[in-house]
Amino acid sequence: MSDDIPLGLLLTLLLVLICLSAFFSSSETGMMSINRYRLSHQANSGERAAKRVLRLLSRPDRLIGVILIGNNFVNNLAASIATIIAIHFFGDVSGPAIATAALTIVILIFAEVTPKTFAAVKPERIAYPASVALEPLLKLFYPFVWLVNAISNGLLRLLGIRDIDGSADNLTRDELRTVVHEAGTMIPRRHQTMLLSILDLENVTVNDIMVPRQEIAGIDLDDDLETILAQIRSSQHTRVPVYKGDINNIIGILHLRNAARFLSKPEVTKAAIVQEAREPYFIPESTPLHTQLLNFQQHKRRIGIVVDEYGDVEGLATLEDILEEIVGEFTTDEAATHREIHPQDDGSYIIEGTTNIRDINKVLAWQLPTDGPKTLNGLILEHLEAFPDAPACLQLGAIRMEILQIKDNLITSARCWQSARRARALG
Repeated sequence: MSDDIPLGLLLTLLLVLICLSAFFSSSETGMMSINRYRLSHQANSGERAAKRVLRLLSRPDRLIGVILIGNNFVNNLAASIATIIAIHFFGDVSGPAIATAALTIVILIFAEVTPKTFAAVKPERIAYPASVALEPLLKLFYPFVWLVNAISNGLLRLLGIRDIDGSADNLTRDELRTVVHEAGTMIPRRHQTMLLSILDLENVTVNDIMVPRQEIAGIDLDDDLETILAQIRSSQHTRVPVYKGDINNIIGILHLRNAARFLSKPEVTKAAIVQEAREPYFIPESTPLHTQLLNFQQHKRRIGIVVDEYGDVEGLATLEDILEEIVGEFTTDEAATHREIHPQDDGSYIIEGTTNIRDINKVLAWQLPTDGPKTLNGLILEHLEAFPDAPACLQLGAIRMEILQIKDNLITSARCWQSARRARALG
């Protein structure tokens, strides 16, 4: 019967089958390689091709089933036709062997490697047009696809794989961080920094960004009235805490905008100051920044007093402090921003002991540990495991430190620099 079929028709049919094999192979790679998040964005924007591809990818088992059914069918049919052609030219003995070898090479080059490589590089150019044919093919061969998938999914369940729904493809926080890093020029560098800072809010607590209690500029009602008024008039802060005798005895938060109400009166009393102060808002020191940001919004507050588990005041945190963790410093006064870090001519830095370690890392692009003590003084004492009797030197990773001044059981200043060998390695 094969002798009745024209040789030209067989060759044409073989060429068509090789092209169909290339179509199915490239479709499989293109569908599996396409960027799911760009696809979802385009589908949400109303692009019909993206919606069609998204529908097919919602059940990858059915998609792969129809592709492989088509691919195996055309490959097997191509092998049969190639064998008939080879027998025609080379006889019954050597014809099948020659057909197998020749067709393997042709399929490998023209129907596998080349189309799959192209689809991997340009998945959208393959997946979108291929979906036009694959969707009706899936409906046409659905009973056969369903049967094959039922057997295949049963075997997968024996291997412990039960969820084959392609819609649950979510990114973890670390994976999202990688996506932002690899965005390159598609996302401006400053925007990348802001996005990464937002992801870090959950890992940072309010005691990491608070103003320590010893640096809080508050109004002590035990001071004389003239001192208090002079402090109010010269304050650089919009809101200041009001306390009596000790910072742990906070009465309220005074907004200096409201100070005009009693400053304009002929007789100013401490009672008038207290009356204008709003009740204090307290924050547990372990509150993550992303939670506190929502709490500030919910309670309509911009400043909170940070307390420890015993209720003692640890510091003060503001809405601006949290926003600066995302967008960077608001102030344009470099001296104010880096007032605790003093660069030296030899490349080292004299840093005050009360400086927050996270501020040091941000300003100098260092990587001092932040999972323990919050200040440079605490970090040095933890490393030494004792209070030094005299100035000493130490090294933490790539950073060398020289204690310069000790006062009242506090390391008040230290000279810090990056060791040359580690700096070259990092560079």
